[in-house]
Amino acid sequence: MSFREHAAIVGVGELAPAKSTEGSTLDLMVQVGLDAIEDAGVEFGAVDGLLVHPVGGVSMLVPSTLVELMGIPARFAETVDLGGATGAGMVWRAAQAIAAGMCETCLCITASSKRARRRGSGIEGMRDHSAYAEFEVPFGAIGANFGYAQIAMRYQHEYGVAPETLAKIAVQQRDNACLNPDAIFYGQPIGVDDVLDSPMVVDPLHLLEIVMPTGGGAALLVTTAERARSLGKPAAVLLGAGENVTHKSITYAPDLCHSAVADSARAAFQMAGVTPDQIDLASLYDCYTITVLLTLEDAGFCAKGAGGRFVEEHDLRAGGDFPLNSHGGQLSFGQSGIAGGMSHVTEAVRQLQGRAGERQVSDLELAFVNGNGGIMSEQVSLVLGAQS
Repeated sequence: MSFREHAAIVGVGELAPAKSTEGSTLDLMVQVGLDAIEDAGVEFGAVDGLLVHPVGGVSMLVPSTLVELMGIPARFAETVDLGGATGAGMVWRAAQAIAAGMCETCLCITASSKRARRRGSGIEGMRDHSAYAEFEVPFGAIGANFGYAQIAMRYQHEYGVAPETLAKIAVQQRDNACLNPDAIFYGQPIGVDDVLDSPMVVDPLHLLEIVMPTGGGAALLVTTAERARSLGKPAAVLLGAGENVTHKSITYAPDLCHSAVADSARAAFQMAGVTPDQIDLASLYDCYTITVLLTLEDAGFCAKGAGGRFVEEHDLRAGGDFPLNSHGGQLSFGQSGIAGGMSHVTEAVRQLQGRAGERQVSDLELAFVNGNGGIMSEQVSLVLGAQS
């Protein structure tokens, strides 16, 4: 079933990323969920769908836990577990549920609390019995840094890209963050030399090319296109979506330089009936600078191996000729767990609604969003348009 133009995003709730947060992840989820409903101007009782993600400390039944906490009369509820692609994945699932008549107004919630870690608490205390935990973790394959460094190293070997070029991505996204008061690095511009002089964390990735984890939350309210029009406020319509999952561990990635973005983006553009050259804003998951480069290529904005030249030839700032991550991206806005990925969707929605303030992209009609989970493992692509 195609859900093209069946649904629109009408409300946004978002907490500014913070180094520490008050309350639990569930508390933050309730807060941003209510904020999204209020922002949309929809009656609370009209919300009949709910999408959430796994929550540490809640071993099962997360949707019903939130339904109980918030009092939502859900006719449709589901958990989405796609890492950083979860936020984007929620949007098309909400649209699909609406198109299928399972619900009419669906709340999509993401959040992550940030406190001093305690040994054995939450997800940290869960025992992992996967092959990854048994055969890779003991040899140092922990976290994501090493995997993305492998990708960056292989890309440099295959195609070559100057360190200064990758640094430009971080620099111009920081310029965007300096126009966003909610960004954790607001008012803290950097230059290429700052990036290259920052500590080398895992060769060839410098500290300022790596996202900084924070706490925070983000939520969206998705409803029928008809109800969106009746609200009399700008909305962002879902025109196309695509999804592709290839692996969990980087060991089993089919290719380090070609990602599943290619398939997810192709499906999204095909459903939307548009091409990459028609996109006015690219909102791309950016846990590392190399992630952005690969996504630009695999989504079709340039040819494979030409990402470096593309970055060098374009102005990636909000007022530039190729606006990229106008909120600052997670590299400079902050990565609030799963909500970090959702921030790329919330920013695209705000931009299409014309309420992005100083960083507003002019003449904006189409936005492309990509969510990435794991180590280039799970990919969700969206094409959003301004509701006419």
